Amino acid sequence: MKSTPRRRATATGALIAAAALLAVGVQAGTATATPGSATAAAATAGAKHGALAKQLTPSKRAELIREANASKAATAKELGLGSQEKLVVRDVIQDNDGTTHTRYERTFAGLPVLGGDLVVQETKAGATKSVTKASKVTSAQLKAVGTAADIAPAKAETQALGAAKAAGSKKTVADRAPRKVVWMAQGKPQLAYETVVGGLQDDGTPNELHVVTDASTGAKLYEWQATETGTGNTQYNGQVTLGTAPSYTLTDTGRGNHKTYNLNHGTSGTGTLFSNSTDVWGNGTPQNAETAAADAHYGAAETWDYYKNVQGRTGIRGDGVGAYSRVHYGNAYVNAFWSDSCFCMTYGDGSGNTKPLTSLDVAAHEMTHGVTSTTAGLVYSGESGGLNEATSDIMAAAVEFYSNTTADPGDYLVGEKIDINGNGTPLRYMDKPSKDGASKDAWYSGIGSIDVHYSSGPANHFFYLLSEGSGAKTINGVNYDSPTSDGLPVTGIGRDKAALIWFKALTTKFTSTTNYATARTGTLAVAGELYGTTSAEYKSVADAWAAISVGSRSGGTDPGGTVFENTTPVAIPDRGAAVTSSVNVTGITGNAPSTLKVGVDITHTWRGDLVIDLVAPNGTTYRLKNSSISDSAPNVQTTYTVNASSVAANGTWKLKVQDVYSGDTGKINSFKLTF
Repeated sequence: MKSTPRRRATATGALIAAAALLAVGVQAGTATATPGSATAAAATAGAKHGALAKQLTPSKRAELIREANASKAATAKELGLGSQEKLVVRDVIQDNDGTTHTRYERTFAGLPVLGGDLVVQETKAGATKSVTKASKVTSAQLKAVGTAADIAPAKAETQALGAAKAAGSKKTVADRAPRKVVWMAQGKPQLAYETVVGGLQDDGTPNELHVVTDASTGAKLYEWQATETGTGNTQYNGQVTLGTAPSYTLTDTGRGNHKTYNLNHGTSGTGTLFSNSTDVWGNGTPQNAETAAADAHYGAAETWDYYKNVQGRTGIRGDGVGAYSRVHYGNAYVNAFWSDSCFCMTYGDGSGNTKPLTSLDVAAHEMTHGVTSTTAGLVYSGESGGLNEATSDIMAAAVEFYSNTTADPGDYLVGEKIDINGNGTPLRYMDKPSKDGASKDAWYSGIGSIDVHYSSGPANHFFYLLSEGSGAKTINGVNYDSPTSDGLPVTGIGRDKAALIWFKALTTKFTSTTNYATARTGTLAVAGELYGTTSAEYKSVADAWAAISVGSRSGGTDPGGTVFENTTPVAIPDRGAAVTSSVNVTGITGNAPSTLKVGVDITHTWRGDLVIDLVAPNGTTYRLKNSSISDSAPNVQTTYTVNASSVAANGTWKLKVQDVYSGDTGKINSFKLTF
């Protein structure tokens, strides 16, 4: 799709507001920093400079957003949106070559469209390269949505209060009265109410439950929990240097004026800003209130530095403004959480008020929830919720390795310092997530129905495999032994490159409804942009996903293999009959192999429309790809592996492709088999 040259910018509105470190109800030396340039150099080694994100100053980012706002009406027209639909610019990412990734929310007749977010990628000249949408129907006008509700708002509020009560809230009135929205995160758009209920959950975590109710029938459509779960003598990081104000307050003037407050066991408000008569904070023990504050303050600083020096992002929103931290929340509260509503991190003191959840990886985990909220906005439920949690674990590991703190060296363990379980074991393991007794090692069709802290397992496992590879190894004194679902090895590309790929996918490819399949598509697209589609990095991304049962291996021509290929283009009709591309296989003795490689090159503006099958000479059909309204990326350019050992090799093989939804077009460029 081409456009009139113009400049635009982006960001996304999150459907979430916060996240906790733990699933609700789960109770159970000297610091030396590696220069940011070293980690950044390792991450970008071999990458195409033009495809790397440019470090935007807050003023430059604001300028790009102003430009995007000036052209958003033209963008809406180009996308084919109706006269009642408007775009809302939320953020912008710009690459070194001038490519911009503009993230938008949508409104319809003035109503927020939940699940209508999208990312527009443009060249420096202003030509549209791609559009990534949270929902298939974002490509069409919202024509059949009425704005008159059949039920009263009170019914929606009653339903929301009931759902919140089940989570532990004692609220009798919604914190945010029902508002009309257009709900399209699950496909077909429809008028609904969104109601938000506060209070506290069973474990003392603040409640911010969002309930979406059908405005015609009163039925609940969806719900998600929006509370995601000087010199400092710290408990976990040893003696560290802290950024403080000259007046001796915990105010980091060099990092957006991030502040650290003492809630003094309260559960609301800001608390009291830590102040002192000297620039020495804490004594390394939990009995001193300043110790937890020093850990939290240090974690926020290291996370800020990592995002700025390695990923080119200045502050959580990219606007140079610091969040703030609150420590000593509640009494023996065993959790920590990020909240959009206060733009802050909050930490409990743990069991017996002696194990505060202020370790470095927990701080980075919570701050990353804020980054996710202001970029992809992954809904904190279902598969997108698991990816949201995994993103915080992934980037927390990256921060920990970047920090290179002697007292807390980098590892692929989550919460290993805070002793949640009381026996010295970590909260989560990235090399084999199931070691915690609840997380999953690999994707399966029902994974979206479990708690997001456990459905994050496959993505954490993917990141470990992509970083370090499979098999046994020891890193910084920790032993790992990472298995694969298909029993095949994975070659790691290094954690810095793996984190770069994940973060670029988060900020330029993922949307509010991204699931595991579309996360694979997004990370492969980024690997292709950064390193090329024939690179070792691209191959390892595909292999790491296949190793957790998402998609196929990278394939390629086997040594000595015989290739049969058809390069004649075949047009794929929009929502039409199936078309085929054929190859005639001859000279192969016996049956096809159990690892038959099927190379597919299809260009299409919405790959989720496509059903792709391989048809053997005897009519046996092998499903390569199902359609999916949430698979929003363009093109299918991959190699599938098929066990075709039960059929004879010689004869005519067909690639059958059908477009089952309307609104997008494409063609088969080539089809090949490698025996």
